[in-house]
Amino acid sequence: MPNLKKRLSLLALLLAAAAPALAQQVIRLSTTTSTENSGLLQYLLPKFEARTNSKVNVISVGTGKALELAKNGDVDVTLVHARAAEDKFVAEGHGVNRRDVMYNDFIIVGPENDPAGVKGSKDVLAAMKKIAAGGSKFISRGDNSGTDLMEKAYWKQVGSQPQGTAYVSAGLGMGEVLNMAAELRAYTLTDRATYIAYRAKTGLQIAVEGDPNMFNPYGIIAVNPQKSKDLNYKGAMQLVEWITSSEGQNLIAAFKVEGQQVFFPSAKAAK
Repeated sequence: MPNLKKRLSLLALLLAAAAPALAQQVIRLSTTTSTENSGLLQYLLPKFEARTNSKVNVISVGTGKALELAKNGDVDVTLVHARAAEDKFVAEGHGVNRRDVMYNDFIIVGPENDPAGVKGSKDVLAAMKKIAAGGSKFISRGDNSGTDLMEKAYWKQVGSQPQGTAYVSAGLGMGEVLNMAAELRAYTLTDRATYIAYRAKTGLQIAVEGDPNMFNPYGIIAVNPQKSKDLNYKGAMQLVEWITSSEGQNLIAAFKVEGQQVFFPSAKAAK
């Protein structure tokens, strides 16, 4: 009996010593709705989690809110798509080690009957001017997301936008806005990945694409570890390094929605 007690005590000590090494770390990630709505994160993160014994808790919101969460130290790392806002975030000391991750493009989609007559256009500003002038309905994200910021920049360059009930500021994520545009037979600006994921459900058609001004790059930024002692900076950098490694970049390139590549790797590690 004494020997059994000794063995059990030894086993308990060994298990206690091994527990920290076996414990799963938690990494908090804020990100734009496009990475969530497209299915990219559901595809990528399990592979990273298995490799690093991690659990990534994802908060999917507009880019503005994602950066705000990072600024407040509520997440460890952020993956967004609004380069000017990202650079400002880093310059103000809120984030470190920003890396390019991938890119795709914005498109304007709308109802099949194309009331504004812009289908086939490759000039986003000319098309938006025509949409505004014709009084066609347009659904805006209205949530300070990367897509919303880009849309507002376009209207500013155009010098006008749809007026009154023709312009709806939804305050919603991209998938929900696409559903709303389908219901209201309206136009909207969207990233291509989310559109493809929702195309069959909405029936919306691509009206404008191919303008270099619709380039849509994504970056990942670790939150400055000096912001809070509760940050998991080590885990954040593991995710930054992995998603920009050859493995992460090749997985991004291989991800498809309805058989179509929707994100294109852009990190220096990509081959």
